[in-house]
Amino acid sequence: MNTTQPPSKPSFVQFFLYWLKLGFISFGGPAGQISMMHQELVEKRRWISEHRFLHALNYTMVLPGPEAQQLATYIGWLMFGIRGGLVAGVLFVLPSLFILSALTWIYLTYGTLSEIAGVLYGIKPAVTAIVLFAAYRIGSKALSNSVLKVLAVLAFIAIYQFQIPFPYIVVIAASIGFLGAKLSPNTFTTSVHHGAGVSSYGKALIDDDTPIPDHAKFKWSRLLGFLVVGITLGLLVISLLGNKVLHDMAEFFTKAAFVTFGGAYAVLPYIYQGGVDQYQWLNATQMMDGLALGETTPGPLIMVVAFVAFVGAWGKEIFGAESLLLAGFAGASVATFFTFLPSFLFIFLGGPGVEATRGDLKFSAPLSAVTAAVVGVIVNLAVFFALVTLYQNQQIDWIATTIALAAFIALFRFKVGIMTVIATSGMIGLGVSMFPNLLI
Repeated sequence: MNTTQPPSKPSFVQFFLYWLKLGFISFGGPAGQISMMHQELVEKRRWISEHRFLHALNYTMVLPGPEAQQLATYIGWLMFGIRGGLVAGVLFVLPSLFILSALTWIYLTYGTLSEIAGVLYGIKPAVTAIVLFAAYRIGSKALSNSVLKVLAVLAFIAIYQFQIPFPYIVVIAASIGFLGAKLSPNTFTTSVHHGAGVSSYGKALIDDDTPIPDHAKFKWSRLLGFLVVGITLGLLVISLLGNKVLHDMAEFFTKAAFVTFGGAYAVLPYIYQGGVDQYQWLNATQMMDGLALGETTPGPLIMVVAFVAFVGAWGKEIFGAESLLLAGFAGASVATFFTFLPSFLFIFLGGPGVEATRGDLKFSAPLSAVTAAVVGVIVNLAVFFALVTLYQNQQIDWIATTIALAAFIALFRFKVGIMTVIATSGMIGLGVSMFPNLLI
């Protein structure tokens, strides 16, 4: 394969099929999903360069909402304009909506997740390995000097030991980057020279020196147009929701979309308070079951909102006792639409400005510092998954630990694809579940 020349631009069908596939295999939360996109888009397909990928990632990290879905939208928008952004962003979420709705129906109908518990048992430790591997991959590129490495360590200590909320960590890291750009510019400068890229993955379709495409250039008319269309679309859909429960869901999940700094875990207390205490769409036990289900299905972790809304609309019997499945899916669809609509707006409104300031240190340095801090936060997420998954009933689950170690070695040493690791781990979990005496 010739890496000195950029690959040919994919057809829109090829582009569409990639994002459709990703929507079905995007396990591991944002860290795992970002790792999948990096492996496929930067390393294998070379659709976008390392520098452009990280610059986009930096931007999505400071936005409210699911950063992996926003990153997908950004890359799609950069490649094919609005239709590319919509395809990448929608397909990142749509399979998860249908899969989670189906599993929630099973959960509500049979009252148990035992039918899929074995597969999930195997997938959970694999997800732990994927997240840890993502921290390594992103950190090896983003932590280019000792200052950024220290920043990552401090971020991990802040969130793990002192439970400092992620938005505060972002603000502090961005402030350090802003001051660092003045005091030590080289520390927060990411390389934009193509030579480094050639030695690793090769010349990319959207390379470091590729000019900004016309559709990604800033125009006031374009910004105002997106703003009007986005707000109008949201108001139009909410006005068509005649059912009070669906109307309440639309308003509630729109608010939730704007407070999801730090990912799904940061906003879970808000969703819990609204779904369980305020609106009583579900109870506390169901909320915990929904989180477990959301963690082990493809798609953004924030898709737990679809579970909450499905259970709420089902329980309220909004379309009558004979139409519970339709009610549940309507609730899940409303929650998904209003949770992700702001994410598309953030990309389409802010993307041109982000592209225009890519070489400006006073903008890029704070974002580079944020990415360093995010590496520490991802390690914290891996530790959280490990404690929940590998340590059960006050003792180590050696089977789950073995699966996690084997998954990490497969990813790190043998470069096995993430989907292969997930599928194999799920099958092992299913096999283990047939011998319940093995489980602690």
